[in-house]
Amino acid sequence: MVKYGFVLPGGNATQQLELAILADQHGWDGLFVWEAAYGVDAWTLLAAISARTERVKLGTMLTPLPWRRPWKVASQVVTLDQLSNGRAILAVGLGAIDNFLGNTGEVLDRKTRAAMMDEGIDLIKGLWKGERVYSGQHYQMDLSGRTDLSDVAQPVQDNIPIWVVGAWPSDKSMTRVLRCDGVLPNVIRDGQPGNVEPDDVRAMVSWLREHGGAGEGFAFVVEGETAPGDADDANAKIGPLRDAGATWWLETRWQLLNDREQQFTEVRNRIEAGPPRL
Repeated sequence: MVKYGFVLPGGNATQQLELAILADQHGWDGLFVWEAAYGVDAWTLLAAISARTERVKLGTMLTPLPWRRPWKVASQVVTLDQLSNGRAILAVGLGAIDNFLGNTGEVLDRKTRAAMMDEGIDLIKGLWKGERVYSGQHYQMDLSGRTDLSDVAQPVQDNIPIWVVGAWPSDKSMTRVLRCDGVLPNVIRDGQPGNVEPDDVRAMVSWLREHGGAGEGFAFVVEGETAPGDADDANAKIGPLRDAGATWWLETRWQLLNDREQQFTEVRNRIEAGPPRL
C-alpha cells in the first residue's frame, strides 16, 4: 500500500500552516516543507503545524545535513517528535548547489559533504539511542555531563525514520541507505539525474534486499504530480512504481517556487482534492 505526502513549495509561515492543516483534514499521510539557508524556518514551522494537526506525518524535504550541526538537527527532530506525539520524519541529503538557494560559505566539495553526512547520520542515531559521546573526523561531541537527557530528550517513536538520498547505481551511496529507514532515489544516467522509472525501483529494491536492507517498514519514496480527481492519471503514474516497490508518493509542485501568485491557490486546490488513492 502506498502512502501519500505533499511537499509545500513555499509561501510564508501563515500560508504554509494553513495548507498543512488542510492536508491533515483531507487525508494526506505526510506533509513536508523545504529547508533553505534563509527563509521560513522549517523546524519552527513544523512545530507549529504539529500543534494544529492530529495524524499527518511531518518532516523536511529535505535537510542538507552537512550544512547543519547534527546535534542541533537531532534536537529539532526530537522536539518535533515529542510535540507531534511521534509523527516526525527526518529526510537528509548532501545539499543542492544552486544559485536559487544561495551560497553561505558552507563546504561544497562533494566527497567531504558525503563524509560529513555519514558521520552526521551516525551521530544523530546515536543521540536518539542514548549515546552522549561521538568522535569522528568532522564532528566531536561530549554530552556525558548531561544526566537529564534521557528524560528530556527522548523520542516518542522507538525509531524516528531517517530517509536519505540514494544515488543509483552508486554502491557507496546505496550503502549509506542501508543504515537508514528510507530512500529518496536519485537515478543517474550518463552522468545526469534522470526520472525514476519502475525498472529503477525494482533494481534498487533488489540491491538493498541483497545487502540486508529494505525490510519491513522501509520507505521507498518517489515524487511527481497528479491531476486532482483523475484516477486514470494517478494509476498511470503511480501504479507501475508501486508495483515495482515504491511505498511513498510525494505530490510536488516545484515549478511554483518562483510563482507566488499561483503558488498558494494551486497548492491549496490540489491538497483539498485529496491524495491520489489508487
